[in-house]
Amino acid sequence: MKASSIVQHIDLYIESLAAEKGYSPHTLRAYRHNLYEIAAFVAGDPDWARSCPQRLEKVGLDAVDTLQIRRYLGYLHKRNRKTTIARKMAAIRSFFRFLHKHRVIGENPAENLHPPKHGKPMPTYLSVDDMFRLLDTVKPVGVLGLRNKALIETLYSTGVRVSELAGLNMDDVDARSGIMRVLGKGGKERLVPIGAKAIQSIAVYRDALAEHAGIDRNDGGAMFLNKDHGRLTTRSIARVVDKLARACGLAVPLSPHAMRHSFATHMLDGGADLRAVQELLGHSSLSTTQRYTHVSIDHLMAAYDKAHPRR
Repeated sequence: MKASSIVQHIDLYIESLAAEKGYSPHTLRAYRHNLYEIAAFVAGDPDWARSCPQRLEKVGLDAVDTLQIRRYLGYLHKRNRKTTIARKMAAIRSFFRFLHKHRVIGENPAENLHPPKHGKPMPTYLSVDDMFRLLDTVKPVGVLGLRNKALIETLYSTGVRVSELAGLNMDDVDARSGIMRVLGKGGKERLVPIGAKAIQSIAVYRDALAEHAGIDRNDGGAMFLNKDHGRLTTRSIARVVDKLARACGLAVPLSPHAMRHSFATHMLDGGADLRAVQELLGHSSLSTTQRYTHVSIDHLMAAYDKAHPRR
């Protein structure tokens, strides 16, 4: 492999993200593919990024200049949504910023290129009535039924990300204090409250698991297990949530992230402080949390329209 091969620099960059940023394996794979794809585009076939990545070793770092990036953007505009283009551009900009910072390149070819503007869609969320209907219709039958009940209760009670839920261990929950330890993005740890109903559901599930499979609830291992007693994955959790929502007859599609949106919306609508919700969700930026204020604003506007004498 040539010293100036872009693939070599991409791999070094991905290693730095893992070591310095603590990004998850999923995020690292996405970054690597996005960068391999532009190298494949310059080489003549973007599909090489997946089908034949070794062919990219011949692409020199200097081959990806501002003109090539602009051509690649034009290619993306014909095939992708703005959100996808913005995500790919973020990876490219970050990569070349890294190279420029470490003086691998003299000029940053992506410095003056900006992703397409796109409005952020409102988060999908359930009303309080729909959420309670969902929680009340989950049938805790058998060990897996009890697990699903505990899983859905924990998601709504804490507002954690699906990856955080999948990573929970039994000793992360202190039932006595009602506090749960969560390992969030970038390996950042935070403490979040967990409600009594969720704690009770977890206890009932783990007692049943101990009775039927001999797995002690105090073993400190993974909290939510699959049918083979391995740790439940994020994809499996998403399938469980979707299946429960369909069985409940909800009118909107439901994902673990929508459960998180619902948690945040209901907290803010109930009068919770915005910064407190930011801490609970593990958001690094308050602007991210502000997306969830839409329901409270709707209520304020309704109150304003009803009460103000000169509306």
